[in-house]
Amino acid sequence: MFSNATRHVATFIALAVGVLGVVGVLYAWGLPPFEPDAQITEDAYVRGQVTFLAPQVAGEVSEIAVGDFEDVARGDLLLRLDDSTYKQQLAQAEARLESAHADLASAKQDRLSASASVESAEAGVASARAALEVARTDLDRATELRDRGVITEQDSQGRRLAFDQARAALRQAEAQAETTRQEVESIAVKRRSREAAVREAEAAVNLAKLDLEHTRILAPVDGKLGEISARVGQYVTPGARLAALVPERKWIIANFKETQLSGMDIGQKVSFTVDALGEARFTGHIESFSPATGSEFSVLGSSNATGNFIKIAQRLPVRIAIDPDQYLSERLVPGMSVVAEVGTAPEDGRKLARAGN
Repeated sequence: MFSNATRHVATFIALAVGVLGVVGVLYAWGLPPFEPDAQITEDAYVRGQVTFLAPQVAGEVSEIAVGDFEDVARGDLLLRLDDSTYKQQLAQAEARLESAHADLASAKQDRLSASASVESAEAGVASARAALEVARTDLDRATELRDRGVITEQDSQGRRLAFDQARAALRQAEAQAETTRQEVESIAVKRRSREAAVREAEAAVNLAKLDLEHTRILAPVDGKLGEISARVGQYVTPGARLAALVPERKWIIANFKETQLSGMDIGQKVSFTVDALGEARFTGHIESFSPATGSEFSVLGSSNATGNFIKIAQRLPVRIAIDPDQYLSERLVPGMSVVAEVGTAPEDGRKLARAGN
């Protein structure tokens, strides 16, 4: 039989073990009153806007001006394609433009000549109309004199013939004037067509110049090249990846569980380490939060409308800006694994719940 003292000791020990067990669970899970002052995730990576370089025209690689992993500045020549064909195409386009300008100049001269012909024809109409008026006056006088017996019928018929000839001459002059006016309109249409041909030829020249310029592949931004896959003599087509360029600006994308976000806000300080750089520690700050969890951006969105539901903590991508001018920061490259730590103590920043207020 155990004594009462022994029972009390056993009971006390059991209670102590139970309390310690509960405290241990609370501590292990970071539950009150053991909420951590920092949130840590290993699901984080260095990111950057990797630019894949590709030609816009087809051709044979004639020169590679840089090497693998080389630093380049915006506008530096990276590769050159054989440009002999594109130079010939430009010369051909310029010759066609010159011919189009000559055709347009000829159309302008034709318009001037046609305008002069119209003026001459209109002057002929005016002259014929005046001659007709004279012939009509002579005919009227001759008719009157014939009726009075002053002249013979033969003389009167002569005046009639002169009148008919003058009227025919007027009609011919008017027809000629109309023909020249139509010629002017036709020449105007032809001129507009040739002006359009000039614009088309100018566009062809500009396109040929662009194609020639595109035989030189330049760095679009400052950065560092990846491995160059092109080789001299290789025939490449538009869109074929020849190299990758990583700009200098980089950042961190850290995927925190939704249960870790309650104490985070934009501007909060972040410290992180990179697996590839050992114990080196870097600093940054929260720049923005993703508008949705990672699962929402997947091709097949998650659906919980089933009978068997298991709650899984989702992860929200958080963008972290890297503070400038840090030791070894130039060795950070996109894709590196990161361990990110965000201080969530009250003095570290406003609560995320108040961010939208």
